[in-house]
Amino acid sequence: MTENEQLLTRVADQARNTRPWGWPSLPEPVDAATVARAEAALGFSLPPLLADLYLRIGDGGFGPEYGLLPLLDNPPAGEPAAVPQYLANREEARTDTDWPWPEGVLPISHWGCAMYACVDCRSPEAPVLLFEPNADDAAHAWYVDAPSLADWLRAWLDGTGWYDEANDGMDLTPWADFPLRTASQHPTT
Repeated sequence: MTENEQLLTRVADQARNTRPWGWPSLPEPVDAATVARAEAALGFSLPPLLADLYLRIGDGGFGPEYGLLPLLDNPPAGEPAAVPQYLANREEARTDTDWPWPEGVLPISHWGCAMYACVDCRSPEAPVLLFEPNADDAAHAWYVDAPSLADWLRAWLDGTGWYDEANDGMDLTPWADFPLRTASQHPTT
């Protein structure tokens, strides 16, 4: 069994046994056609591990805090699904150039207070980023939550994430690629 297979087994076990706030039950997994529709709407592919979470475990409703967002359809808790949220963020960034949203950075989990865990789908490692819009400006709103989606899931399973009470005060590293990934969205003067 590969490392990802072992991780998916652990995530599936945890997903069956916990319910994040607002989720009455674990949603059924999506089918390959749903993933294909999501990727077509996004204009990029999902990282394989992220696609497997949706295809094999459930359409959101598991993971840290409020859980993984559904891929295309709104969840029972009323939060937007991942794809519509990404598209709305990209559209809003066209009109509010002070708060650009990087291409390929898909929100996957809502933390509350407009904060999101996001996967950088353009990077092979699929790092998870924390978007914290309560900062003074967009350049100070992005942090590296985990170097990969696999690491992020392991932190949730092992209780070692920054959001766990035992890790209160854990500092996250600013996302150094933010200026590079949004440079074309800032008009030059």
